[in-house]
Amino acid sequence: MSFGRLDRTSGAAPMSDINMTPLIDVMLVLVVIFIITAPLLVSSIKLDLPKADTASAGDAPSSVTVVMDATGQIYLNEQTVALADLTRQLTLSAQANPQTEVLLRADQSVPYGRIVEVMGAAQKAGLNRIGFVADAPAPAGKP
Repeated sequence: MSFGRLDRTSGAAPMSDINMTPLIDVMLVLVVIFIITAPLLVSSIKLDLPKADTASAGDAPSSVTVVMDATGQIYLNEQTVALADLTRQLTLSAQANPQTEVLLRADQSVPYGRIVEVMGAAQKAGLNRIGFVADAPAPAGKP
């Protein structure tokens, strides 16, 4: 009977590569989260826009967005402004580019007179291109 060493098979060599699977999984989860949240970031001001058949998003080469919420508060490019400040800031936009278009988004409960004041401020600033933003009506049979 011989007493010798028992033959043992050597185990697998240590892996020297980075395991990419967990990194890819995390990246895919982040992509899904960004895809879901991106449409929510379009406008943070809640409005009940009027419906119009011809409403579509038009791309103007240069534009500023003026929003009037249900309380009559005025926003210029998501920033709250007073009517006098609106005229001054629109004048600066007109001096930079006279072809700047004013995209006016007003809640349907805002009185017409208040909307006309904002339109007058834009025209006083030298901006005559004013576009009204509206939602498309729901298809027939759907609320």
